[in-house]
Amino acid sequence: MRRLPRPATLRGRLALVALATSVLWVSVATAAFNVVLGSQLRSQADDVLRTRADAVVATLEPRPGGLVVREPADDTALDAGVWIFDGDRAVEQPTASPALDRAARELAGRAVGAQGETRGSYRLWAVPVLDGPRRAGTVVTALSSDPYRESARSALVGSVALAVLLVAGIYLLSRRMVGRALRPVAAMSEQAAEWSGTDIAHRFGSAPRPVELAALADRLDGLLDRVAAVVRHEQQLSNELSHELRTPLARVAAEAEWLLARGRSAEDQERSHRAIAADAAQMQEICRALLAEARAGSPRAPGRSELLPVVESVARKAGIGRAEPAITVTTDPSLPLPAVGATAAVVERILAPLVDNAQRHARRRVGIAVRGGPAGAHVVVTDDGPGVPTGIPDIGEAVFAPGYRGDPQDGHDGAGLGLALARRLARQVGGDVVCVPGLGGGRFEVSIPRG
Repeated sequence: MRRLPRPATLRGRLALVALATSVLWVSVATAAFNVVLGSQLRSQADDVLRTRADAVVATLEPRPGGLVVREPADDTALDAGVWIFDGDRAVEQPTASPALDRAARELAGRAVGAQGETRGSYRLWAVPVLDGPRRAGTVVTALSSDPYRESARSALVGSVALAVLLVAGIYLLSRRMVGRALRPVAAMSEQAAEWSGTDIAHRFGSAPRPVELAALADRLDGLLDRVAAVVRHEQQLSNELSHELRTPLARVAAEAEWLLARGRSAEDQERSHRAIAADAAQMQEICRALLAEARAGSPRAPGRSELLPVVESVARKAGIGRAEPAITVTTDPSLPLPAVGATAAVVERILAPLVDNAQRHARRRVGIAVRGGPAGAHVVVTDDGPGVPTGIPDIGEAVFAPGYRGDPQDGHDGAGLGLALARRLARQVGGDVVCVPGLGGGRFEVSIPRG
């Protein structure tokens, strides 16, 4: 048996559900109608037979010698399929087929009261003729059921045709209604798809809608929020990678250009190769640290490291190729310096943007002070430059905004992402980075929890 193709759309499926339901109910209603109609037609036939039989009984008079038929004013009842039996003897009988005549005699012989019976295409009805308590005879009437059957058959055909038209109309109407009901859903879905691809800032909001569509709008807004968060995270990660890789990549390009400019001694070439290898390793470490942090997916990145070697490494790398400003690292020997709860790579990515920022604004000196504490370690990065301007409201927070530049005309080619990256990574491991303005020079304080 060939299967019908399954509809690919929700509209088609809902319309088929409505079609199946309507077919079921229309079939039940059609069957019930025809059953009731058939019962009514049989009841009408019995009423006609009963009326004829009662009319004939009214013309009979029981006498000692047998039944006497009084001639009625209208004797058509005696001519319309009526048998009058006095015992087994037929007093009156119509012209009928042998089978019908035999059926009438059999019914008269066994009927104990008013009784109906169907034989072939005829309906028969028997009524006893009583003389007091004694049964004096029996009247049997017969009626062809063909007209009633034809009426029932015509009603069946008509009801089936009407049911088919009704089901077709219900299907078309339900498909139209379902399509109209789903049109806002399709429009919202298309709008969400367009927004997610072009402008993720748009939302459906809380405009008046039916309850179901309001819930759908809320879910779509949540989905758009998550898409926007993913996009922002990817943009932030790519910007941070670009920011962190810019300096070592520039050094690699400079060394390569220096090697290709003219012939160099073996010693110079070896020194350049080592510098390129070191910068490549640093870029690899930057990528590994930032990507690992991005994939961690937890509010606190795991890891443990000794802080002082990382600080000294950051200072050493920042001073390569620069005579000024001088970078000094100091510690407080009175307080033990604990291990911190972050990997060395993450700690370096926290401190490097702060040291780079201090070098950019310092005149002659950059200081990195390291000290321990009961909850962890603190690093203070200072410079002797002009410091963070104090006339700007909330400047201590504004400097950490991605893309913020205190002086866009300072000639620096950075994108304003370093401080934002430092604070985000510090908070990722449970610490923080804060700016302390107004102390004569820049000052940034880093806290990293104990490991």
